[in-house]
Amino acid sequence: EDSERVKLETDVHRIVSMRGKGHTNFVEYQNCKLIYRRYAGLYFIFGVDITDNELLLMETIHLFVELLDQYFSNVCELDIVFHFNKVYGILDEYILAGEVQETNKRVILDRMREFEKLE
Repeated sequence: EDSERVKLETDVHRIVSMRGKGHTNFVEYQNCKLIYRRYAGLYFIFGVDITDNELLLMETIHLFVELLDQYFSNVCELDIVFHFNKVYGILDEYILAGEVQETNKRVILDRMREFEKLE
């Protein structure tokens, strides 16, 4: 199982990082579609069903990055690495079990502040 995950991560990274700027941010991979956006040095990649709406997923990624940026005040890779639990918390408030739960940035960030008070 671990070797399969590592192979998947390696393949996805290779495919996405080698694509030129002239290509779309959508690529079919095995039985799914990879949708990605690059912000500075960070790639945000979603693996979705072939029939899912690419533009909706691009907006989903963008809103997630905006949430991270506002929460961490100009997010960088180190924020994600050292505060991965908070990143997962933001993601859970936004998307849970593959379904969008909330799209209002203020509501999501307010919930995260409430969780911080409980810590």
